[in-house]
Amino acid sequence: MALSVVRFGEPKLPGEGLRLGTVRRAPRGVKKADYAAKHLYDVWFPNLAPSEALLKANFPITDDAQWRTFKRKFLAEMKSTTAQRDLELVAALSHHTDLAIGCYCNDAQRCHRSILGDLLNRLGADIRP
Repeated sequence: MALSVVRFGEPKLPGEGLRLGTVRRAPRGVKKADYAAKHLYDVWFPNLAPSEALLKANFPITDDAQWRTFKRKFLAEMKSTTAQRDLELVAALSHHTDLAIGCYCNDAQRCHRSILGDLLNRLGADIRP
């Protein structure tokens, strides 16, 4: 059992399990019934996505300074009690079932999914390399 950090739109890997859509916005022009078939996600879970205000203020991220600002603000959002409980839940589930979190961004290094992966790792999640 393990947690994968993935890019939505890429085919599921064997054993990847349930994909949690840790994104603020659902994909445009795609029927909800088609999300899994299009390799997006199985369940939408925006609780671990950047806030709408943070996205509007910081996207697209084009340089390192902008990334540092986004990262600092997103980490602050993830310190809320609700976010901490959700992170702890996902970390605990990673020891009992296969699941994945992800986003649509092309560059994993400048995407909130990399931050989530680090946070979940610190909470002891079983993360697939």
